[in-house]
Amino acid sequence: MTMVVHSTQLLKMAVLTVFFIKATTQLLSLPNCPTKCGSVTIPFPFGTTKDCSLDSTFLINCNKTSSSSTSSQVPSLPHSNQSVLNISLNGELHVAWPVARDCYAEKSKLVSQIYRGIDLKHFSISSTQNKLVAVGCDTMGALTAYDDVGNNYTTGCVALCNGLDDIVANEACSGTGCCEISIPQGHVLTKIIYTSVSVFNNHSEVYDFNPCGYAFLVENGAYNFKSTDLLKLEKEFPMLLDWAVGNQTCHQTQKDLSNYACKDNKSTCYDATERSGYLCRCFHGYWGNPYLIHGCQDINECMDSNDCVEGATCINTPGSYHCLCPARYEGNGKLNGTRCRSNTKSRKEIILITALSASISLVALLVGSFYAYLALKKRKLIKLKEQFFQQNGGLLLQQQLVMHGGSDETTKVFTVEELNEATNNFNQSKILGQGGQGTVYKGILQDKRIVAIKKSKINDPNQIEPFINEMIVLSQINHRNVVKLLGCCLETEVPLLVYEFISNGTVYQHLHDQNQSLKLTWKTRLRIAKETAGVLAYLHSAASTPIIHRDVKSANILLDHNLTAKVSDFGASRIVPLDHSQITTLVQGTLGYLDPEYFHTSQLTDKSDVYSFGVVLAELMTGKKALSFSRPEIDRNLAVYFVSSMKENRLLHILDNNIDDVNTEQLKKIAHIAERCLRVKGEERPTMKEVAMELEGILVFEEHHWGSGKLSSDRAASSAINVENGVYRSSTISSNSYSINQISMSLIGGR
Repeated sequence: MTMVVHSTQLLKMAVLTVFFIKATTQLLSLPNCPTKCGSVTIPFPFGTTKDCSLDSTFLINCNKTSSSSTSSQVPSLPHSNQSVLNISLNGELHVAWPVARDCYAEKSKLVSQIYRGIDLKHFSISSTQNKLVAVGCDTMGALTAYDDVGNNYTTGCVALCNGLDDIVANEACSGTGCCEISIPQGHVLTKIIYTSVSVFNNHSEVYDFNPCGYAFLVENGAYNFKSTDLLKLEKEFPMLLDWAVGNQTCHQTQKDLSNYACKDNKSTCYDATERSGYLCRCFHGYWGNPYLIHGCQDINECMDSNDCVEGATCINTPGSYHCLCPARYEGNGKLNGTRCRSNTKSRKEIILITALSASISLVALLVGSFYAYLALKKRKLIKLKEQFFQQNGGLLLQQQLVMHGGSDETTKVFTVEELNEATNNFNQSKILGQGGQGTVYKGILQDKRIVAIKKSKINDPNQIEPFINEMIVLSQINHRNVVKLLGCCLETEVPLLVYEFISNGTVYQHLHDQNQSLKLTWKTRLRIAKETAGVLAYLHSAASTPIIHRDVKSANILLDHNLTAKVSDFGASRIVPLDHSQITTLVQGTLGYLDPEYFHTSQLTDKSDVYSFGVVLAELMTGKKALSFSRPEIDRNLAVYFVSSMKENRLLHILDNNIDDVNTEQLKKIAHIAERCLRVKGEERPTMKEVAMELEGILVFEEHHWGSGKLSSDRAASSAINVENGVYRSSTISSNSYSINQISMSLIGGR
């Protein structure tokens, strides 16, 4: 392509280039400090020495590297030794990080396995600009992230394929040979550990073209999957970190100007969005480094692009510019303003024309605009509500309710004004937790009822069906141990579901949160298991239409103030037609709880819930997480570890240390139930009705050991929790009842 540039434009570009180079040399760093390390620019507040940086937070190592032919400088972070690729004054820091991998020999023998860990001291990993990618045909990429207060979050995805023919036609990172997943968002992540592990056969079936599995963090858009990567992928990928000055807001730091980093008087301060601290930027019309005195310089718009019309003269002013029309012309000389026009008409004519135009316009507005405005506003409001109703699946909801014998009058339809008032306009301080289908807020209705309001993900049409599905499923359920649906709202941009508020956290939190001082006794654990089994038995055989939950796990079992179990999260559930015993569906669930038979065949049956319940039962007995990469490989998967321990007669060695004074024979009975639920073949597992009856029998038989008139230690502790405004509070029990630490899966294509 040939580009022709006018000589005047060339002159402007040349002058601007000289000005840019001069300003860059003078204004990016402190005097007598290097502005570059190798090919990377190092702008203040960063620097390669203590005297050249704002403080030790922004210190960059500039080390020399050499090879047989070249010698160069490479910048890196002192604490993690990551290579720095680019530093932006808008709070972004690009670094390089290598790939984690596991490699196998021809006979499925593990040759090497490399984990990767990032532990940052002063920066945080951008949760919105990076993602986890796994490459391989028998590979799971797993990631554990820690925020700045020590909480951990786990996620991962699975990549599968049978051969290169599956990939060559479509090299997309969609699950076949390559999968990708977002990093947990809404948290300041300062430490990440990621790894690649084999899913099934240690790459034995794909060894010829894929002996290794790979996992790595990469900035969004910086990696394009190629089939050749399956054979070898040994390189570093760019990743984006967030940085800010200090840990105070602009308002807080401006009280002490001696430590205020925005040094130029033509700059402003703004709070960082992804982490604590603040950033500086030059005023509009200025550019440069706002962290330096006189670092912001005026942009000469007359030498750059501007919207002066042809014939007008551009005049630069500090922070702006204006366009001057030629003599005998008037206007502001801009394309989007009043262009230059002749002013040969007399002043009286101009005044007369202007007054006449204004009078006619005013009369027209007074006569017609009032009624038109009212009609238009009413019509627009009705149309907007109809649009949101259809967009949020209102028609689908009506059809599904009729199809499944429900009624749209069984739950209350809330107005958006009611829910805005209940949640203080969905303030972030009201967030209880975030899951796969949306965000849950705590709200207080006008009648003082405390509720949990689930807000579906914004602008995601794929979440409409799970939203409607959860509404339909819950309309079929009437059980004391299921979280009660109170109503919905469809007249907003995103659909809303309103539930009863469950105040005492999840079973997952009580079992695995080290900060919990209220430990579940064995009697309470057995009762929770019995209540959960009763719900699943009801769903499978007593509901008006059979229902498969499809995501049974300890994080979806809530506990109220009496430690009574409440099963929640029916967004993934499926209603089974009466003439079907199984349905074919895309595999969905949480790793560690997922039925292996369902995983391989995509055939969903009620026995899939039985397997997941078996994992929960093993979790209650052992106090171990269903899947944890921090444990040794032999007991990483709780289901496998529990069954193998049963076969080796090691049950008493794997019990939770918090379980004491328990009848050994009773424990063996419960463990036997869990072992039967965890059998690989679904036909060999009991039904949930059989499980519920067995647990009920054990609980009744053993009741006399505990005494019928005595409170358990759990209930006594629970009753001691302070009650304030109808909400149970304790320094040790988190109110985040809906925070779900789950692993999403990419399972499109492959085996």
